[in-house]
This record gives sequence, C-alpha cells and structure tokens, in this order.
Amino acid sequence: MSERKYGVLLVNLGTPAEPTVPAVRSFLKDFLSDRRVVDLPRIIWLPILYGVILTFRPKKVTKNYQKIWFEDGSPLMVYSREQQAALQMILDQTDNAANDEINKENNTCGIKVELGMTYGQPSIKQAVNNLETWGADEIIVLPLYPQYSFTTTAPVTDQLELITAESGREFSVVSDYHDEVNYIQALAETVKAAGTFNVDEDNNQSIQQNNSQKETGQEQADHEHTKPFDKLILSFHGIPKRYVVNGDPYQAQCEKTAERLAEELGLKPTQWEIAYQSRVGREEWLTPYLDQRMTQLADEGVHNILVICPGFSVDCLETLEEIAMENRDIFLENGGQQFQYIDALNAQPAHIQMMKSLVNQQIQKLNTKKPA
Repeated sequence: MSERKYGVLLVNLGTPAEPTVPAVRSFLKDFLSDRRVVDLPRIIWLPILYGVILTFRPKKVTKNYQKIWFEDGSPLMVYSREQQAALQMILDQTDNAANDEINKENNTCGIKVELGMTYGQPSIKQAVNNLETWGADEIIVLPLYPQYSFTTTAPVTDQLELITAESGREFSVVSDYHDEVNYIQALAETVKAAGTFNVDEDNNQSIQQNNSQKETGQEQADHEHTKPFDKLILSFHGIPKRYVVNGDPYQAQCEKTAERLAEELGLKPTQWEIAYQSRVGREEWLTPYLDQRMTQLADEGVHNILVICPGFSVDCLETLEEIAMENRDIFLENGGQQFQYIDALNAQPAHIQMMKSLVNQQIQKLNTKKPA
C-alpha cells in the first residue's frame, strides 16, 4: 500500500471577528441567512432579519460578547485553535509511538490539521484549499458537534457538497460522536472533578471530588464546594420541536448522551435531568426550557446544582455568558444556593485523544476502500 497524506478539518460554528456591533452584525447576517438555521420562507424571514434582528440585536449581543472576550480573541476561536494545535501535536507524536495505529497500520506519511468555521473566518473552503495546497490525498472532516442536527452538522456537509460539485474533491465526514465511549468518559471525568453528590440511603455511589485537577473555569466568588450537589443539569442547545418531528435525530442523540453519561457516573434518575437552552421566538422548541427550570428547582428542594453542556465542544457565548452568568443569576435569585458550571472539554487531553481516535477510525475506513 502506498503512503498517503491525510488532511483533517476541524469545523465549528464560527464567531464574530471582534466584539463590536459591525462585526457581530456581519456574523449574525451570515449565520441567520442560512436556510438550515431558519427555514422560514424567505419572503417572511428576510424582512424580519434585516428590518428587526440585524437592526436591534447586534448591540445586545455585542455587550454579551464583551463580557467573555479573551485578550487574544473570542473563547470559541481561542479554544478551537488550541484544539487544532493539540491534535496536530498528538498526531505528529504518533510517528514515535511503538503501537502507532495511524502511521504503521495505515501507512500514512503525514497528517495535517486545519480549522474551518461554518460562518465567518477561517472559512471551510479556505481550510480545504490549505489542505489541498499541502497535498492531502484524503480529507477527513470532524464537525465539532457531538450530536448531529439539521441546524449544525448539515450546514457543514452543504458546504462540502458545493466544493465536491466544483472540484470533484470528496470528503470523509464524522457525522456525530454522541455515544463515543471516549467522549462519555471525558465528560464524566470533568463531572467527577467538580464535586460530590448527595447520596440517597439506597445508593452508596457518589462522585468524589478530585482536588488534584486544576480548575479552568470562570472563577466564582462562592465556588467553594462546601456542600454536595443535589443534581446534575445537562443543558443542550435547543432547536424548534418541528425539526425533530421532521426527522432531525438531535433530541434522541442528546438523550442518549445524557443517559450514557449518567450511567458512567452511577447517577440515579433523581440526580440528573436534561434541559434545553437558547430558545428564541414564539415557536415551541425542545423542552424543558433551561431558564424555566432555573426558576423551579429550588421549590422542588434542589438548591445545589452542577451544570454541564455536553453539546458544546468548546466554551463560547452560550456557555460562558448564557449559562455561567445569566442562568446562574436566575437560579440564585429564585432560591438556589450553589450553581457551578462545568467547563466544556475544550483542549483537554482526553478530548484530543478522542479526536485522534475518530481520525484513526476514518483513516481505517478509507484504507479498506482503497486498492493496495
């Protein structure tokens, strides 16, 4: 078998270039113009988009971005670049590994990792051009959405199909990894590192706090882990309910991720629940709505919660501002006592190892289709 060069394209949603109203407006225009994101008839949607949303919403969204913006860029971009660099490093290191599956079994002579965004820069097309210029024989695309959705993963494949139509280039795409063992285990480790849970009399399992793991999340003044947590809240980004009715597997995959994580942690049904965030408009979205649950939990006797967002591969506006700030305030203002947000997996080693495993799986699949 001849040696081949493999390009790896990591894809995430995208981010404004800077926390300014013009940059945010440009990003929202690109994002909200996608028919996959908003599928209303254009004659109805475009006047709303240009006449209302792009007129008033950028100012509010800009203020939220300014709350969480890093010195070297948006969190989503910073963490995505860290993932790109970490995956490249671990793939490069495989040359020296005694049990190197990628290079020795698959006869590769090089792997290059690029980053592309569905909206904004760097674009998917530019990232593909970079890989082709480098000389990639095959390109493996890893959309960083654990759960497949018409609204996130499908826009990636739409762009890839356009590139294929223009140039004939084909891609090997990882459609989802919602129940990948390494992914579930990586999530579980972050929960275990966060604290302990109240234990029922008939359940002698608890999650022990791991004080040796460095905390990387936003510092909170009252974050002292003095009390065990009552419940783990698994918050996923919401989508309109009719998308699921029309065949989107997203909700089923979110539920499977949550179930697998709860099993891995040994949690009872009363110790965890799913909620959906980021609802906009009047249309019914997937329920329960997170912000509503934040107002109800204390009345149900739940005063200390851990919140994790398993659908986000990197921290971004929706986790650092909407969850760790906005929903935290709602919970505490409605009788809650302790709210802790668990960081996304970002560039944690276990997350990067999982990505390497997914890349390896795709290379093996490609090699079974290629003649020796």
